[in-house]
Amino acid sequence: MSQRSAGAAPAVSDSTKGAGTGPIVAVLSFAGVVVALMQTLVIPLIPQLPTLLDTSASNTAWVITATLLAGAVAVPMMGRLGDMYGKRRMLLVGLALLVVGSVIGALSASVVPLVFGRILQGFAAGVIPLGISVMRDVLPAKKLASSIALMSASLGVGGALGIPAASLIAEYASWHYLFWAAAALGVFVIGLVIAVVPESKVRTGGRFDFAGAASLSAALITLLLAISKGSSWGWTSAQTLGMLAASLASFVFWGWWELRTAEPLVDLRVTVRRQVLFTNLASIFVGFALFAMSLVFPQVLQLPTSTGYGLGQSILAAGLVMAPSGLVMMLVAPISAHITTTRGPKVTMMLGALVIAVGYLLGTLTLSAVWLLVIISIIIGAGIGLAYGAMPALIMGAVPASETGAANSFNTLMRSLGTSFASAVAGVILAQMTISTGAVSVPSEAAFHVTMAVAAGASILAFVLCIFIPRFQSPTTSTKVESAAEAFTPATTAN
Repeated sequence: MSQRSAGAAPAVSDSTKGAGTGPIVAVLSFAGVVVALMQTLVIPLIPQLPTLLDTSASNTAWVITATLLAGAVAVPMMGRLGDMYGKRRMLLVGLALLVVGSVIGALSASVVPLVFGRILQGFAAGVIPLGISVMRDVLPAKKLASSIALMSASLGVGGALGIPAASLIAEYASWHYLFWAAAALGVFVIGLVIAVVPESKVRTGGRFDFAGAASLSAALITLLLAISKGSSWGWTSAQTLGMLAASLASFVFWGWWELRTAEPLVDLRVTVRRQVLFTNLASIFVGFALFAMSLVFPQVLQLPTSTGYGLGQSILAAGLVMAPSGLVMMLVAPISAHITTTRGPKVTMMLGALVIAVGYLLGTLTLSAVWLLVIISIIIGAGIGLAYGAMPALIMGAVPASETGAANSFNTLMRSLGTSFASAVAGVILAQMTISTGAVSVPSEAAFHVTMAVAAGASILAFVLCIFIPRFQSPTTSTKVESAAEAFTPATTAN
């Protein structure tokens, strides 16, 4: 038994979970969408940022990278703090940081304050796994699968809807309004959470693992810096190799420390259980597949028709093409929950991975019309919705109730690593396979097809990893235990 779970508060039983849970699910899912919007908030502005901020393109790249790094650091720490001090409380802290970061971004006229604002926005990334953990603690078992699927899908929904929303504002108003809108949404969500979402009584207590948090942060920051900047620094440069070496050393120290401290940030003994381990590994590749589409489609849509394959669309039109995929992710959530309830989340995740692969394989054949891109994005969105809905059920079926915040946060971190790898790999492909159009080099048609093929391969690999996940006995087993300690019974931990 994990040492931290021994003193955990009793889990909330179904008999004490009252009716009227619909508003809780709606508010938490909306909070997830708002936080996920931050990932793609500035993507439509990327070509214009050097001019808008009077700086170089390499400097403005930090507007994206900073949010990614902050989220990677914040997610595991917010999950652990939520388990210790209250998931709703830490959820509100994350949303408050989002609001402050958005206001700073709205007031920025140069790159340094804007990057700082984006860092604060990134700290809100822990809201989604915390929301999923709140659902486990306060919802009745019969509503848990569908609610978790909806909340989990919000990560993809927000990312997909962020591009058209940001494109609309960027095309018809000042870019500062993007951040004012984000701040307003954050304030609105904070009010909803305070009014609707109860605090979970499931706590671990104990002390925060500062050494574990520092070493994991160092490992993630150096890894993601190497991934995100490797193409500009050079993959064999001293900077890139030094960052990778520092990341490896930090990960080794972190693992050594987590196995020896009494109250670890992440209980590695739980994460190496077959169900948790292979779910997290598969999540990396599903995260890769999610982000690859966001990198390819806007460029194909906006490239001029003179290239022979560009579709010559406006920023707004390109954004609108992405919108249906986000809506489909949300619509698929009940289907994901039904399959999870009847066949188990392993089947749901495998099906999702296959659907994603089908979408990307179609993209390797043709990207020649707007309507084709819409269809492909809908197929990929459906697969993402299925897979993302199953991940929390797999994780929470194998961890004690008192550690769901940390466990779900770690799973979210794995998805984020996947998106980082997608950014790096696709960036290299699109930068190396180019053609000249006038005085400008742009990605070639083959580059886009290769990127789609790599994403299809990632989806297939996710499917293969899912094969090694043990058969799931009951998707709601973990919600039926009367205490955190009972989550360690053989029915939920058998490998």
